[in-house]
Amino acid sequence: MTYLILTRNGFEQWRGQPGDTLVVNRDLLSDAEIAALRDQGIGVDILPRRLAPGDRPAIDRAVQGLRRQPGDSLWIEGPAAPAVDTDAPPDPVAAPAYHRMAMRWPRQALHHLKRATALASRPVIIPYMGFGTAQRLFLQGRVLKDEGFASPHPEVSPWRNMVELSKRIGADEIPGARLLARFGGLEQEVVADGGGYFSIELLLPRPVPGPGWHEVELELLSPRPRKLQPRAMAQVLVPPPGARFGVISDIDDTVLWSNVTNKLRMLTMLAVRNAHTRKPFKGVAAFYAALRDGTGGDEGNPLFYVSSSPWHLYTPLVDFFETQRIPLGPLMLKQLRLRTMFGSGRHHAHKLDNIERIMNTYPHLPFVLIGDSGQKDPEIYREVVARHPGRIKVIYIRNVNPDPERIDALDRLIQEVQESGAHLVLAPDSEYAATHAAAEGLIRPLEVRAVRSEKRAEEQPSTPPA
Repeated sequence: MTYLILTRNGFEQWRGQPGDTLVVNRDLLSDAEIAALRDQGIGVDILPRRLAPGDRPAIDRAVQGLRRQPGDSLWIEGPAAPAVDTDAPPDPVAAPAYHRMAMRWPRQALHHLKRATALASRPVIIPYMGFGTAQRLFLQGRVLKDEGFASPHPEVSPWRNMVELSKRIGADEIPGARLLARFGGLEQEVVADGGGYFSIELLLPRPVPGPGWHEVELELLSPRPRKLQPRAMAQVLVPPPGARFGVISDIDDTVLWSNVTNKLRMLTMLAVRNAHTRKPFKGVAAFYAALRDGTGGDEGNPLFYVSSSPWHLYTPLVDFFETQRIPLGPLMLKQLRLRTMFGSGRHHAHKLDNIERIMNTYPHLPFVLIGDSGQKDPEIYREVVARHPGRIKVIYIRNVNPDPERIDALDRLIQEVQESGAHLVLAPDSEYAATHAAAEGLIRPLEVRAVRSEKRAEEQPSTPPA
């Protein structure tokens, strides 16, 4: 049997046997404990992101990635409580309970989970990854009606991908939802706008205990459902003091091929592919990991992703980053408006405003900017250089537009940026950018080999199983 165990108390209450599989939160078990379990014939898998026992939407998404054979059993740790169809609140002191769910085919499993937890058509909090400092945390999110969103799977058909995309774009928002944020003894209420979006800025009475990812608990106060009060845990990044620089990157046509200059092709690709079937540009994962680690190997240089993709695609993008092992960082996307989706609209202002917010949050941190030549990234980054002289180490632009006029325009931009003391590098691929970054002292030279190896491995055609 498979057990989804989320807390230390849950692990201590678990009684298993050889042949079982444990799926546990990151950092829940020590390396020695994992080795001992595996020596006993017990499988141990680590979740890519930490789950809270009461965060039902996140557990729903995690369950979709835990498929075994039809008929297998999955036991999910949850707070000890009466049967799920009662109104009595769970007892937070009691030992955790394990709830059995048959692991059938994906649609059946999702239906069973929704029915058992009474989630259908109820509010769900979608927190977006935030960022901050030791004294201030900033995060965003949205409150929607739960539509039973499913996580991607390699064998899902294009039609099913299209259904999932339409569910995310067509999900009903909950305007005016009232939430409570908790962190380190601090509580703060916030009200969502007419689109269900909310923003929270927490001014901390005491500094955070250390750098890294921190969790802010979110609770929905109203509208209050009769059962299973919606909660969620938001992840907020605080860069370490030893970070030498930050990275701000575009996503579309920079990290993954999106055809963003052709909206019809972009929509078609979004509709028929998912996190498993879409692929990043070759070598991106290794290059971004090298920038995060820096020349010291563990600098923890923060990565931020600023894109004009709509917030509706936030969860699929996070799934894509985790599936493709691309280092995660806060994503700053844009509210979906049809009149701006097929035109330039506020693309320039949206990106520039978010870059300004990041750089103003970390005034003593220099930055590396990464984008592509397809839209206006070079022009936006040139303006950033002008506004923040001396703070941009280098700009890497992936060349995806072979038009001679566009290349001539980029040559002029390269000259303008160089005169300001920065560098704009037109890079054909990640290996070229990594070689330059190593020469500039941004990454370790040996990481160029890792980028090259990843690039070559991705170029090899996959061999179908016999």
